Amino acid sequence: MQNSQKYIKQYFNPQGVTMDWAKKTSIEKPPIWCSVDLRDGNQALIIPMSLEEKLEFFTLLCQIGFKEIEVGFPAASETEYEFCRALIERNLIPDDVTIQVLTQSREHIIAKTFEALEGAKRAIVHLYNSTSKAQREQVFRRSKQEIIDIAVFGAKLCNEYKKNAKGKITFEYSPESFTGTEPEFAAEICNAVLDIWQPTAEDKAIINLPVTVENSMPHVYANQVEYMCKHLHGRENVVISLHPHNDRGCAIADSEMGLLAGGDRIEGTLFGNGERTGNVDIVTLALNMYSQGVDPNLDFSDLPSITRVYERVTRMKVGERQPYSGQLVFAAFSGSHQDAIAKGMKYRAEREERTWTVPYLPLDPADVGRVYEADVIRINSQSGKGGIGYILETQFNLVLPPKMREQFGYHIKSISDHEHRELASTEVYEIFLRDFVNLTEKLNVLEAGYDSLSAEHIKGKIVIEYAGKAVTVEVEGNGRLDCVSKAIKQVTGRNYILENYVEHALEGKSTSQAASYICIVENGTPFWGAGIHTDIMTSSVRALVSAVNRTL
Repeated sequence: MQNSQKYIKQYFNPQGVTMDWAKKTSIEKPPIWCSVDLRDGNQALIIPMSLEEKLEFFTLLCQIGFKEIEVGFPAASETEYEFCRALIERNLIPDDVTIQVLTQSREHIIAKTFEALEGAKRAIVHLYNSTSKAQREQVFRRSKQEIIDIAVFGAKLCNEYKKNAKGKITFEYSPESFTGTEPEFAAEICNAVLDIWQPTAEDKAIINLPVTVENSMPHVYANQVEYMCKHLHGRENVVISLHPHNDRGCAIADSEMGLLAGGDRIEGTLFGNGERTGNVDIVTLALNMYSQGVDPNLDFSDLPSITRVYERVTRMKVGERQPYSGQLVFAAFSGSHQDAIAKGMKYRAEREERTWTVPYLPLDPADVGRVYEADVIRINSQSGKGGIGYILETQFNLVLPPKMREQFGYHIKSISDHEHRELASTEVYEIFLRDFVNLTEKLNVLEAGYDSLSAEHIKGKIVIEYAGKAVTVEVEGNGRLDCVSKAIKQVTGRNYILENYVEHALEGKSTSQAASYICIVENGTPFWGAGIHTDIMTSSVRALVSAVNRTL
């Protein structure tokens, strides 16, 4: 890493911009969305999608709500051409969806493109040629005027072929490598194209400003967008489209700032698939808006199923930490995070809150088809009592007392730490049952009968099994549980204090059961036990027996 000086700035910061867009704090309305998964995304796949996979993906994009979908470069290959024809001939394009096709500024390619669109009700013909300083000098070795001539030639041909088209044709022009193009020249070549197309309010043209290679900070791109918005001919009849790539990891920021600076439209892909580091991730961009109270007009309410289709047909993987869509993006392993989330969810339920302000969760996981219990609270050696208690309460209706939650939390963390793995919620429940509930391995109460001596004094006849022997003990106490406790002490010789007792009904069960939790303290050390039974008294006795068994 000794050669940083060989890198120079390959972008141009336009002059005369006011950056008024930077004073805005949010995007107020969604852009026009155009998916380029089937063209820009598909060309970046190791194994491009088959025809049937493309058709399935197109249907998925329509279901999500895309109204503009770039379906390919029909003149580039027979596969691309056949896909466009299949969509049209099989009548697979919804009436409210416009397909988009790409073409270079060459006559035989433009002719093939319009041929591919025969029978389409509506289509966008996307004309492009590269305009950057590097491309002009190194690749084409042509002057600025010669580059303009290429664009003008294509624009005129598009006009000619449009005359014979039966469907509604909209034109789009991209100065490819826009971010490496001098702003004045970018405006000049776009205006040359617009002067030929002569867009109107009823027949607007699209000027696409691609971040073909991301080589500047996002605010520089936004300044370039602002400059173009101020210098294009007939701006009111032009849709400004943004097409950011992600070379610097800033495609989302480029898009959001570009929209603030005057952009009207976004071209991108689901999950950001595309050349090199990819295109802008429309899922993330749209859900960023959604989480700020703006309906993006795209439906990601079942994001897991969308992800499964995407991964199957593209053979790509969505990263576990990819915003909103990754498997772990809603997961909280940290104890303090789990505790805050659990309390936030409880706060929201108690107050029937309509707005979403839960700590650590910028978006309600349920809105994108995720499940709180399975996706939010994840249990490993870093987890805390709050998250573990939340799982037992929300999934299994077990409301542990705070001190018991703490003791059980350490127990779970120790198991996870020693086994070096995450524990599923069902495993947490099974461990609780195994190690804390209805324990009878060394000590058990087989029978218990009671006679009332007074309002607060009873006599008990308790049959206890201990060390393999059954013993009958008669004791007196101030309640049934007190009688059982005295009998246990007498038989076992233990000397403990019954410190805490909590009980509750197990709601949501098919049978009416009760759960009891008891803490005994022996030599300063607390031991918790739990009992579950249809009879509340029996459940409390089982909880006491479980606690004592834990001391043994």
